[in-house]
Amino acid sequence: MNLPISENECDEKKVYDQAFWLCYLANILLVAANGLTFRFADLIAWLGETEATTGYIVGAGMVGALFARLFLGQAIDHYGAVKLWILGAVTFLLGCSTFIWVWEVNWIVFSGRIAFQIGIAGMFTSSIVFIQNRVPSHRRTEVIGNLGSSGFLGMVSGAGLSDFIFSRVTEGRLRYEILFGTAVVFGVAYLVLVLFAARNSSHQRPKKTHPITKLIFRYWPGNVVWVAMTMGLVFSVTTVFLSRLVDARGMNGIGPFFLGYTISAFSFRILSRNWSKSIGRHSMILLGLSGHIVGLMSISFATQTWHLVFPSICSGFGHALLFPAVVSLGSGAYPLQFRGSGTTIVLGFFEVGAMVFSPLLGSIIHHFGFQTMYWTAAGIVTVVTLIYAVMDGRKPDDDHDDLQFEEEDARQHQLASSREFETTEACGESVVEESNLTTPAVKSCRLEDR
Repeated sequence: MNLPISENECDEKKVYDQAFWLCYLANILLVAANGLTFRFADLIAWLGETEATTGYIVGAGMVGALFARLFLGQAIDHYGAVKLWILGAVTFLLGCSTFIWVWEVNWIVFSGRIAFQIGIAGMFTSSIVFIQNRVPSHRRTEVIGNLGSSGFLGMVSGAGLSDFIFSRVTEGRLRYEILFGTAVVFGVAYLVLVLFAARNSSHQRPKKTHPITKLIFRYWPGNVVWVAMTMGLVFSVTTVFLSRLVDARGMNGIGPFFLGYTISAFSFRILSRNWSKSIGRHSMILLGLSGHIVGLMSISFATQTWHLVFPSICSGFGHALLFPAVVSLGSGAYPLQFRGSGTTIVLGFFEVGAMVFSPLLGSIIHHFGFQTMYWTAAGIVTVVTLIYAVMDGRKPDDDHDDLQFEEEDARQHQLASSREFETTEACGESVVEESNLTTPAVKSCRLEDR
């Protein structure tokens, strides 16, 4: 496994090195490619199906991604984040490629969506594990958040590009070939950047890896998982069904919403980069959920393009605060050697939320309309916010939740070193190799220096 470097022994300036910025650029491309697929519901409508069918297809993709996550975390712990990162990118490319050729909704569409979601899950999870395992513990939330800011740039780029393609290409078949073909090109460029970013990485395999079914209950992250599920709901609303709302009400594309979303999220991500230390991650979660509530309610009343500005700002604010706080709190509940599994579990609950709510939201649109769907979504987020405020809102949080694991690892290693020293003394040996007295954190640091 890639053990985090010691904050006392390694130069923190290495946090934002070449590997980080390559990951940053790669993430822009990934989210831009994903942003192009925000028109997936339009593809299904063009093929003659309803929003309810779109919900079922997206739900099937989430089921596939969740099934993959049963093995993804353990695989990352065992084989390392980089190998699974590359595998995820290849799977994403295969899935996205299928959308270029489909002429009807059949098993190929479902299979392609499943491969697409599995690839996305592997790419996002592996990149987060790779980045957070290279930094001191007290800067994990900061770095996760800063890496995530690249996603906002990719989001507005992808959504804007999709609007441009739709405005310039009127023939249905050709516009979807260009749309998803461009996503594939971005995916290939992403894979190249990943190979460069991780070319000098190494992986120390743990002595034993445990199945996710065992780890999920042993190190249960707590109520933050319900927040993660709620974020999955919100992602479904904005990335799947928003384009259908915009078309139904005669507005000029989804680009304006995601432009405001990106500017808001990027700005608040920078402004809030130290809030995990000042106000705590629980407060960040409550503020972020409140932003989404206001955003969802205000979208329901939008009838003109400029009406999307205010909800985009509120939703961007919510995303900026929620993602780093939820991932940091959830993955921090797991020891360092199982951090890959911990991150996989937390992100998996995003997909649980999307899997559960996408068919429900699609059916509500089909039977009752968009406004009822948005009110229902806002109501669910409100209930989760109130529950989290009562259960966890006042809990202390200093953004050092994994120090206990680091200290325990150090104690166990020193104990093993002492025993080795005593054994060699008893045998008349007086020299103990330096490697036996070096903590895992120092080894990681020295490997990083090389």
